Order: sequence, then C-alpha cells, then structure tokens
Amino acid sequence: MSFVRASLAARSAVSARARRYSTAPAAKSPSNLPFILLGAGTAGLAGYIYLSRSDSAQAAAKPKISDKSALDPQNFLDFKLKKVEPYNHNTAKFIFELPPDTASLLPVASCVVVKSSPDAAPLVDAKGKPVIRPYTPISPSDQPGELTFLVKKYEEGKMSKYIHDMHPGDKLSIKGPIPKFEYKINQFDEVGMIAGGSGITPMYQILEHALKDPSNKTRFTLIFANVTEKDILLKEEFDTLAKKHPSTLNVVYTVDKPEQGWKGPTGYVNQELCKQYLPSADLGEKAKIFVCGPPGQVAALAGKKEGMKQGELGGVLKELGYREDQVFKF
Repeated sequence: MSFVRASLAARSAVSARARRYSTAPAAKSPSNLPFILLGAGTAGLAGYIYLSRSDSAQAAAKPKISDKSALDPQNFLDFKLKKVEPYNHNTAKFIFELPPDTASLLPVASCVVVKSSPDAAPLVDAKGKPVIRPYTPISPSDQPGELTFLVKKYEEGKMSKYIHDMHPGDKLSIKGPIPKFEYKINQFDEVGMIAGGSGITPMYQILEHALKDPSNKTRFTLIFANVTEKDILLKEEFDTLAKKHPSTLNVVYTVDKPEQGWKGPTGYVNQELCKQYLPSADLGEKAKIFVCGPPGQVAALAGKKEGMKQGELGGVLKELGYREDQVFKF
C-alpha cells in the first residue's frame, strides 16, 4: 500500500469512528488523530520501501541476456551437452550449454543444422561427406544458457542415433538460425497443422510463441499422427495449451496402432480427417496449412519437397482444393 493510500485509509477509519460516537459526550482526552495518521503514514512508507526493494531484487535476479544470439548462421560452433533427460522409450531431451548470459534468440519459425564436432569421431555418409541434419529446438528462444532438442531415435537415422549415443560433456556442432517461415501474430484467421512423429517440433515452436501472446486471435487446429499413444511427443504440453486456450487451439491425435481404451481417430491422416478438422480452402489467404513429418507422409499429404525448396503441391491437400500459397512444408 502506498503512503497516500495508507493515510487515506486511516483518515476514513477515524471519520467513521467519529460519526459512530457523534451523539456521545465529548471526550476530555486529547485527540489521537495525529498519532494514528503518523502511524499509518509510517507503515505505508515502510510498505512502499519494501515493495520497491522487492521489485529491484527481482529485477536484479532476472538474468540479463545479450541481444546477440549465441549461434552463428554462417558457421558451425561447438556446444557442450549439459544433460540428457529421457522422455519415452525412444526419445530424449538433449540440453546443450550456451555461453553465460546468452540465448539462441531463434526467430519463429526457424531451425538449426547440426553435425558431429571436430573433437569427436566424424559422422559421415557412404560417400564420406559429413552428415548434416536440421533440428528445431523446443526451448524458448530467450532461454538463457541452454538450447534443448527433443530427439527421437530412428533405426535408419544416422544423426538421431549419433545424438542418442552422446554423453554429458560431449560436443555437437550447431549452425543457425535457418529461417523457415516468418510467422506473424494474427497473420491468419485460421491455421491448420499436420505433424507426424518428431515433425511436431516446429508446430510446438509456433504454438508456444503465438498462444502466449495476449493479442492472438488466430484459431489453430493440430492433427498429430503417431504409431502408438506412447509415441506422442509433448502431449502433456499440448494438452495444457489446449486447456488454457480452448477457443484458439484444438488438438486431434491419431494413432496407427490403438490400444484398448483409445478414443481418438486411428490410421494415417487422410482426406476425411483433413476435411473434418482443417480450415477450409475457401478461406483463401486467411488460412494457412503447415505440414511436417516423415518424407512419405509429407509427400502423401502435400507433395514431395525438393531439397530446401517447397516443391509442387500435391496429395490430399491439393485434392481438397488448397492452393500452393496456402500450404507450407517444413
């Protein structure tokens, strides 16, 4: 309470007391009003000083972050693995250490590319060239001192197996950010998302960014496909977001191999599922569809990508009438 509010509160209390006893004989003892006001004022001033010091302490405790990213978009830099947090039977969080007082400052939506460190045994392909793969961090872009990847281990995935074999203290070479899609708040009325497996990470990056903005009015629908319920990554985070933002986020899970008790859709993402949940193609530039997943899934839904290029629109989304400018493949 401020000094002024404390004084006013005390004055109101005294006035009420005076009205209550207005018919009683006048007291002979001197008024306590000056002492009451002085006490209230002192308490208010003390409270103000305490709150001011508390705010200053909180501001001082909040880490200062450099306005320069810890990453380099032109060069690979080595970062040390800080810790590994198992997530499920084939996925783990790998947390890498950034220099003190720095963050990744990745724009939304963007990714990084990684390769083996020169300090470690080289990871190369059949032609002897370095294996380089894109990954989208799940840590906030302003997270100080850390960069977190959620990595699913694939039997045919050279890089995913390499990362899963890493231990705290090992290094990974990282370059970025690599811009993917420049997302702007309220750029679209509706956004549809289709993700498969670890292709969920860019969707999470966009949703976490957009939904925490109080001015967001865009309605998001996420269709997330997995083999089993146990394979669903970040489910707890998505369920929390959907509960917190029921009017702007709807999450639909579908699995290939449902277990007993599963109540959601089953099987691959098909035309029927897209037509039921995604925004209509008739919305034109007011709607956007994002797709990310295994190459086979992306090709079936939206046509093959051509390397870093989008490639022609095809598959289910073309059959439903979407235009190329309405669809983006991560």
